[in-house]
Amino acid sequence: MDTRFLETFLFVACHGSIAEASRRLNITPAAAAQRIQALEAEIGQPLLMRVGRTVRPTPAGLAILSQSRRILGDVRQLRNLATGDRAAGELRVGAISTALTGLLPRPLRALRTAMPEIEFFVLPGTSSELYQKLDDDQIDVALIVRPPFELPKTLEWHMVRSEPLVLLTPSAWQEQSVESLLSSRPFIRYDRNNWGGRLSEEYLLATSIQPREWVELDSLEAISVLVSSELGISIVPDWARPWPEGISVTRLPLPSPARPREIGLLWPRASPALRMIAVLAERMASPPRE
Repeated sequence: MDTRFLETFLFVACHGSIAEASRRLNITPAAAAQRIQALEAEIGQPLLMRVGRTVRPTPAGLAILSQSRRILGDVRQLRNLATGDRAAGELRVGAISTALTGLLPRPLRALRTAMPEIEFFVLPGTSSELYQKLDDDQIDVALIVRPPFELPKTLEWHMVRSEPLVLLTPSAWQEQSVESLLSSRPFIRYDRNNWGGRLSEEYLLATSIQPREWVELDSLEAISVLVSSELGISIVPDWARPWPEGISVTRLPLPSPARPREIGLLWPRASPALRMIAVLAERMASPPRE
């Protein structure tokens, strides 16, 4: 059995779309469909079915999902073992949006230059989404917000950056006090479904502040644009540059202590990609210039 067929099946099952799977695998949709057909012919059962606009596993497809992941994991481990002590092979990295633009480019560029034998696959997502994908062995390492729960002993955490919470205000309002801004200006909330957004909610509850909330967003970049347009203020982590171009905002320190947002690498201790993960962690040890 060609493991590329299994890989394509897993991508389609994960993303619910042959077109999306083919894009991520860098093949044509026709080639992806052919791989699925070949796998179904070999298994002897239909593995995918169309439900509305999405594609989902059939009962037979669901039955082989976990074993397919284990098989591909074993194959990747064999490849990594064959490289000896060299950091080589494919490294699947998941990253939240602000880390993808502000923290990953520099170390990835350095690694591609120094170790061209490492192939990178980068998957964007929220921290909770990427944590689940790490648990499902869809990625090797995640660059995410520290989870708001105790990590299992099977996982390793390496902190990369600590981001204090700040009050983000239009530059035109920066002469006002934080207390005055929070009591009088419209408040743009950082989504509480986001692990980073929960820190802002935690601060507001701890200080008994009840701002004039009017919108809740899950994108820090979008929040900064709205703030720059004088549509409100927000409490956000001081995330790594770059920020959107042309915005006019000021970061003000909060009057009471707040728990920072911690960004770090998370990976399984028994990962077959440990050598490559160690190299990535080493390259990310020095913070980017602000």
